[in-house]
Amino acid sequence: MSINEDIKQKEFKSAYSKAMINIIYTNNWLTQQNQEVFKSYGLTTPQFNILRILRGQYPNASTVNLLIERMLDKSSNASRIVDKLEAKGLVIRKQCPSDRRAVDVFISEQGLELLEEMDAQMQVLEEKNKNLDEKESEELSRLLDKMRGWN
Repeated sequence: MSINEDIKQKEFKSAYSKAMINIIYTNNWLTQQNQEVFKSYGLTTPQFNILRILRGQYPNASTVNLLIERMLDKSSNASRIVDKLEAKGLVIRKQCPSDRRAVDVFISEQGLELLEEMDAQMQVLEEKNKNLDEKESEELSRLLDKMRGWN
């Protein structure tokens, strides 16, 4: 279905306005699908995002500031999310040996195992929604980067 049919709107102010609405609509559509997978594992989208960042840093430590920098949703409270992930046994916090005021955050073995299990579900979701080929996907990413001011 086209964005016109999905939201039952015949005309838009401009092609740019239509594209913006389509991006927002598509983001919400993708988010909803991802959230269904995350919910089945007891996670929220920001929690999943932090676990993926930590897995990317593994076995090195991360700081909360690094997590904030790399999070997809900059409005999320990274410290609170780390607290919840620690309570679930998915991350470990340790005092930084070189700076006693800082705290290092690591993904736990349990967190790594959970993400590995989730990878299969995420792959199924990706394949289900794979309506673009590699070249189209690269072009879409390039255009989205351009929209944000990156050439």
